[in-house]
Order: sequence, then C-alpha cells, then structure tokens
Amino acid sequence: MANSYSQRMGEAKNIALIAHDNRKLELLEWADYNKGTLSNHNLFGTGTTGGLIMDKLGLHVHRYRSGPLGGDQQIGASISDGKIDFMIFFWDPLQSQPHDVDVKALLRLSVLYNIPVACNRATADFLISSPLLSSAYDRMIQDFQLPNAQGSQL
Repeated sequence: MANSYSQRMGEAKNIALIAHDNRKLELLEWADYNKGTLSNHNLFGTGTTGGLIMDKLGLHVHRYRSGPLGGDQQIGASISDGKIDFMIFFWDPLQSQPHDVDVKALLRLSVLYNIPVACNRATADFLISSPLLSSAYDRMIQDFQLPNAQGSQL
C-alpha cells in the first residue's frame, strides 16, 4: 500500500468553476440557483466562465486564463499545490475541444489529489448539498514520491 497523507480543507472551500462553451449557460443557471451557498466559499474560474459568473451574479471569482489559453493547466497546478479543494466542471462530452489533452490532465489531477468533482448538474447538486461542504474535511492523498511499504518507488 502506498504512503499517504491528509490535507485539510477548511470550512470555506476553494471551488473551481469551469464550463465549456456549450455548457456555460447551464453552469451560470446552476450557480445562480446556488448563489447563497457559493458566496460562503472562495471561487476560482477559467477566464470566460469566471467573468460571466462575476458579471451576471455579482460573485467574486479569482480568474485564471481561458481554458484553451492555459486556464485549465493553471487550475490543475493549483489542485496539485493544494489550493483548489473542489471542482465543478461542466464539460461538453459531445464537442471535440482543441485542448482535450488539458481537460484530461485536469480530470486526472483531480482524481490524483482526491478532490470532489462534478461534471454535470446532478452531481453538482449532490456535492453542493453535502453537509461536508460547510465543515472542515481531511482528504487523503497518496504520496507517490515516498517509498511504499515494500520499499519500492512508483
């Protein structure tokens, strides 16, 4: 079994909000419905999506670049640095994206660093209504840089 460590998420979560073009309106409607809850957390988003949420809903969003211009990678780096606790990513499964490789890497990092992820509205509804959202939580993360119990490295 690999070595692991815990990373504490505070009561106020750092939530990334991302949506592909064909899903931006759906994310905006979801965020509007959940505006009261979201206002209790720190919001991060890719350029256009974050701008829409700020302009239409008046919520403060720390904005990264647009996804195709490196925003997905910036959020991925923030996940690996422990700065993003939670991700809502309404991606478009029917539209090929020029940055599909970045999207796959972002989803891989979210699994690797064990953060909750919603890729559709139903999952986002379940996650945002969880009592864990407003309480501290220690998530376990495998440490692939330390030797595992057998003494080998991954």
